[in-house]
Amino acid sequence: MKLFESYTLAGLTLQNRVVMAPMTRSRAIDNIPNELMATYYSQRGSAGLLITEGTAPSPNGLGYARIPGIYSQAQIEGWKLVTTAVHEAGAKIFLQIMHTGRVSHPLNMPEGSQVVSTTTEPAPGEMYTDQEGPQAYPASRLMNEADIAQAKEEYVQAAKNAIEAGFDGVEIHAANGYLIEQFLNKAINQLENDYGGSYENRNRFAIEVAQEVSAAIGKEKTGIRLSPYGVFNGTGIYEELDEQFEGLAKELNEIGLAYIHLVDHEAMGAPKVSPEVKNRIRQAFQGTLILSGGYEHERAEADLQAGNGDLVAFGRPLLANPDLVARMREGAELNAPNFDTFYTPGEAGYTDYPVLTE
Repeated sequence: MKLFESYTLAGLTLQNRVVMAPMTRSRAIDNIPNELMATYYSQRGSAGLLITEGTAPSPNGLGYARIPGIYSQAQIEGWKLVTTAVHEAGAKIFLQIMHTGRVSHPLNMPEGSQVVSTTTEPAPGEMYTDQEGPQAYPASRLMNEADIAQAKEEYVQAAKNAIEAGFDGVEIHAANGYLIEQFLNKAINQLENDYGGSYENRNRFAIEVAQEVSAAIGKEKTGIRLSPYGVFNGTGIYEELDEQFEGLAKELNEIGLAYIHLVDHEAMGAPKVSPEVKNRIRQAFQGTLILSGGYEHERAEADLQAGNGDLVAFGRPLLANPDLVARMREGAELNAPNFDTFYTPGEAGYTDYPVLTE
């Protein structure tokens, strides 16, 4: 089966085409990766490629409670525990760089940091904080040219730090309504400079981040995650969306990124990403395409056989089944995920899911 075949990703040999999707797990106490996280990721080391949970490139990029960062030496050293363990397990691993922009709260951020975005409008809903429980999102400060330049440099430095920590590459998170998609999305971007207005302008920040990160660590070590038709964190559908993402894919192809990670959140209630826009992105981008969104074994194999993508990312199935690859090979029953422990500290619902040998 194609799913279990090895694959070469921009010169990097993966042991199969199974990818672990990035999933926030909130186990990084004081925002520093730790031994427990190393155990969690290495348990899932039978996949070909692991993509880490969203990781803040700076204090301004910290959104959720207990998410890891990659901006301090302590964080770099913590991530070394993870990369070493994963490589010993046989997998490759990319760090997902996630600046959350307006999807944040000061209680989850260090003193002196700021919630910045392309809009001053608060994100809809609430943000969980350890100190005071759920809190309404605050208004963000509208980014100026200096803020934009600083944010780009934060992505670049985060990528350099990731390579120092032993990662095989990085994934730029440009999906799910976080900072880069706040630039991309017409409903959120209120900027009146070269980064706002037309969709070509709204694409500019994503393109420049991809260019600068690629220049710093190598295009073969740089991927990006996109979620057209996503509706999380106040995003939504608008005219020219298909054309915008096709244009973005063409620009990313010119840069020569290792991959586009295309996520379809239909399984989580978002509108379906149409086959047409998927095909337009597939035709515009000649690198590896990772498919993601509610996949199980049979549909993953079918899409690989049809040439719709090159790799398939699994989220909750890998969360609840560290040995998912073996279970899929054998047609074994899968563990069900425990939703109550997705974001709680500690081992429960994190490193204690049973494997077949148990």
